[in-house]
Amino acid sequence: MKSTQPEILDLTSLSRFFDLLKQLLSPLIGPKAWLFLGLLILMSVSVNLLNVINSYIGRDFITAIEHKDTPEFIHQALFYVLVFAASTVVAVIYRYVEERLGLSLRISLTQRLLDAYLKHPIYYRLCDGSALNGEVEYPDQRISEDVKNFTLNLLSIVLMGMNGVFTIVAFSSVLWSISSLLFTVAVVYAVVGTYLAGRLGGPLIGLNYHQFDREAHFRSDLIHVRENAESIAVLRREERVKSRLSKHFEELVTNYRNIIEVNRSLGFFTTGYNYLIQIIPALIVAPLFMRGEVEFGVITQSAMAFTQLLGAFSLLVTQFQLFSSFAAIVARLGALTESMDQQDTNQKCSIVIHSDEPGIRFRHLNLPSLNNAHTLIDDLNIEIQPGTRVLVASQDEMASAALFKATAGIWNVGSGIIDRPSLDQIMFLPERPYLPHATLRELLLHTGEESRTPEGTILDLLERLHLSSILERVNGLDTEAHWWTTLSLGEQQRVAFARLWLAAPRFAVLDRPHSSLDSDTIALMLDLLNLRGISYVHFGDRHEPLNFYDATLTIHEQGLWSWKKLGHAN
Repeated sequence: MKSTQPEILDLTSLSRFFDLLKQLLSPLIGPKAWLFLGLLILMSVSVNLLNVINSYIGRDFITAIEHKDTPEFIHQALFYVLVFAASTVVAVIYRYVEERLGLSLRISLTQRLLDAYLKHPIYYRLCDGSALNGEVEYPDQRISEDVKNFTLNLLSIVLMGMNGVFTIVAFSSVLWSISSLLFTVAVVYAVVGTYLAGRLGGPLIGLNYHQFDREAHFRSDLIHVRENAESIAVLRREERVKSRLSKHFEELVTNYRNIIEVNRSLGFFTTGYNYLIQIIPALIVAPLFMRGEVEFGVITQSAMAFTQLLGAFSLLVTQFQLFSSFAAIVARLGALTESMDQQDTNQKCSIVIHSDEPGIRFRHLNLPSLNNAHTLIDDLNIEIQPGTRVLVASQDEMASAALFKATAGIWNVGSGIIDRPSLDQIMFLPERPYLPHATLRELLLHTGEESRTPEGTILDLLERLHLSSILERVNGLDTEAHWWTTLSLGEQQRVAFARLWLAAPRFAVLDRPHSSLDSDTIALMLDLLNLRGISYVHFGDRHEPLNFYDATLTIHEQGLWSWKKLGHAN
């Protein structure tokens, strides 16, 4: 079930915004960020003071021209230059501090989200759509792009609001002193404009929300092509891939076309709104000049003051695209944090795992399918002592996979108790091995063990696993490579097994290695485990030879199971 997308700003959106803001204003930001914020406030006050000073200089400058007063004209021109120079310095420092503060905020929020996202097993449940109710799409994109846009837009909005307050304070008295009617017109004009902009641009919030996901979906498809280029080329699946890409690109374009159409309607209004700002002051103040009640320069001053004041009152009108995009980002990040909190606090799975036992024991373990349509394992009660080698075979591969995942602590539904060794004494070898971008030595050894393990031990193991050719392919143990494209699936599985063997845990749990390895290689791996004294639970094939095992666990239909101890071992 996908998370809901907002169409308007509501209490939920505001709640999400303040929650994210609370996460930003945490000790992670540090004193430097508060220093930057203080500097921004100082620069903002300085900008508005310079603008007020500039309005009076502009008035006197124009009046000097009207009176043909050359000395005063030169005097005011010099003031103009000094104010422009000061404004330049302040504006550059303001921009620099804004960008540094934005970076600090992004670091803070990204660290918070990464800590929550990578908390076991939240990231797995968010990425595994089949195992998650209320899933959010593309959490990776939300943590990277949405956090960046959130911090940038948040700063822009906060600074615009802060500048708006300072501008209102600075120019209200200026405009009121010129004409109380002009001040009243500015307020009414801004209120009506804000209401109409909200009515015309409201759909942008939902459209922007969808657009972020459309962009991420299309980019994900392109990454899929890059990562599976060889398979696509061998199988000649270009047309199918192109069809999928075209479909998702069309969805992206259609949604963006709707955004353009809403922006067009909003643009007609905002453009006309901004054009009228230029003439309204003259319409009201010019008659005062004609009656001799004010100097000619007051017309220029009133235009500047009116524009500044109305700009402060009309932020929603002039920046509606920014506000609508920001609202969509808040909703997306809020949905992500809520989903992570839900996965952390409201677990559907009531399986209790004890990770400090010498062996593996399942007590009254019940595993239903993810949709609770049927029972995979019913009331499993067995104990696997250290030194025992077990074959797990099942007529239903889903039941076998569920038991493997439950033992690893990542199955979402079920009940019962699982006792097992601590994570440094039990290692899992999944059907799809994890081989990150690293050197071969880093892949094979735990961090900190690189210098302690003799190179001869590593080379001998690679030789026994028929992996010596890899060294020539990647130029030795200390060259980084993209292993998922460099190695075949069988080679990846054997490299992952080599890492397990070198780590020498008390227990190894192997998930269906027969899907990528032949029986001779599996026999070699099991023999190596025996020589190392590592107990193992092998989720294998029902027709597996039994000479490597002390017991078998067979899972039948409807969750029934049978446990059998064998009277022989190799």
